Amino acid sequence: MERRVVITGMGIWSCIGTSIEEVKNSLYQGISGIGIDQDRLDYGYRSGLTGIVQRPQLKGVLDRRTRMGLSEEAEYAFMASKDAFQMAGVDDAYLLSNEVGVIFGNDSSASAVVETANIMAEKHDSAMIGSGLIFQGMNSTVNMNMNTIFHLRGVNFSVSSACASGSHSIGLGYLLIKQGLQDMILCGGAQEVNKYAMSSFDALNAFSIRMDEPTKASRPFDRDRDGLVPSGGAAALILEDYDHAVKRGATILAEVCGYGFSSNGGGISEPSDEGSYTAMSRAIKDAGIDLKDIDYINAHATSTHQGDMYEAKALDRLFRGQRALISSTKSMTGHECWMAGASEVVYSIIMMHNHFVAPNINFENPDEYSEHLNIAPKTIDTEVNVVLSNSFGFGGTNSALVIKK
Repeated sequence: MERRVVITGMGIWSCIGTSIEEVKNSLYQGISGIGIDQDRLDYGYRSGLTGIVQRPQLKGVLDRRTRMGLSEEAEYAFMASKDAFQMAGVDDAYLLSNEVGVIFGNDSSASAVVETANIMAEKHDSAMIGSGLIFQGMNSTVNMNMNTIFHLRGVNFSVSSACASGSHSIGLGYLLIKQGLQDMILCGGAQEVNKYAMSSFDALNAFSIRMDEPTKASRPFDRDRDGLVPSGGAAALILEDYDHAVKRGATILAEVCGYGFSSNGGGISEPSDEGSYTAMSRAIKDAGIDLKDIDYINAHATSTHQGDMYEAKALDRLFRGQRALISSTKSMTGHECWMAGASEVVYSIIMMHNHFVAPNINFENPDEYSEHLNIAPKTIDTEVNVVLSNSFGFGGTNSALVIKK
């Protein structure tokens, strides 16, 4: 028999909070974490909008040698993972005597690469680079650091799938545990928030330039949206075999019961309603549920014209007439990119346990594609037992997860 896969711990480090309690309050109250980064404007960005994410202070927490190898996103991932293991009741003694895997979504580590190039351009001597930057600059920076810090000896790889990376990491962890190949895996997503990481996106005119009202800039599904707001941080979840969790007396937060994926097969930056529809349908079929069972959909919607339009078309095709409430938490967080698929599962579980649906803030005027969607513009107090979470990325990669209480 295939095994059931549950979530027993989670941690979050984002622009709307760095603890589960703080994030819960932000979600419930519809508080945005978006502001202006003047450094980006000075650097040459069209838009200085970004999620404002604080850097953790790790001096005295981790030794200097370990800190030297941590990229910005790995710092966020460490804080989220530490909290996830603590919530799951997994301590150092357990990690040292049991095999635990790690799969993280991460698709860039630009800051370390730029810093390395700058040192070489100025000094013309590779000896000046130092050893830490190699471990910071690889896309696998999060995995290699979490593996080292937490003594993880199970499956260990990174998922680089653009803005679906964090979601695919959970989906792959789910499959490995379901098939009996692992008992426990640390899964998640991480995203750097520095000016070097997002300049190419700014060049695509992908970002909102509504800088006079930063907290109103991210407007998923709204008629007057003018682009996404980049953001980041990290989210971590402990996925575990159900029987294994029960045996060790763990508190079960939720169950991962469906994973769907697809690829659009079209232009490299073109979204697809068909691809979105396929991923959602597969996740629902895998979960063995009906559309009427779904209480809430955490939409991918990033506040871009095309992306929101195509997702709205897919959601309308699948859910018109259904009762599921829809919102995009990116209205508050901005687009957390590589971490978004993982953080939005954390946000959804917080809603489950606190009986509310977080609002799609700044949704004031629907367009022709979103007008039929059951979007929640305000916080709604309601039972949330089954969630569908969508993540779609550049290159046509699509992922959908079904999580139930």
